[in-house]
Amino acid sequence: MDTQTTNNTEMAIVGAALDYYEGWFDARPDRMERALHPELAKRSIEPDESIKTLSARQMIDATAEGFGRRQDPGDRNIRVHVDHVHDSIATATVTSAVYVDYLQLARIGTEWKILNVLWARA
Repeated sequence: MDTQTTNNTEMAIVGAALDYYEGWFDARPDRMERALHPELAKRSIEPDESIKTLSARQMIDATAEGFGRRQDPGDRNIRVHVDHVHDSIATATVTSAVYVDYLQLARIGTEWKILNVLWARA
């Protein structure tokens, strides 16, 4: 990949991550939906060590209901690091004042979509 293609790819991945985070905090289900693959699996490890899984529909609905807005710290301190890109798959780490997310993304057509998330509170 040439430098321009690499930069465009990384910008698109960062854009998907920001749609996910900023959409959550701003109660913008349109941005959340744009970021997520319809078959998203978002997982966390609960205090009892069970695994909680959320779907794309659950995330979009929770965003629309304003759950993220109620957790917005004001200074979000969102940082996106694209860890690795190979062809049509990628990984990224996103940290904020509230969350740490490990994202796995897939390029679907010309768009990058978040397919899997493992997350914890910051």
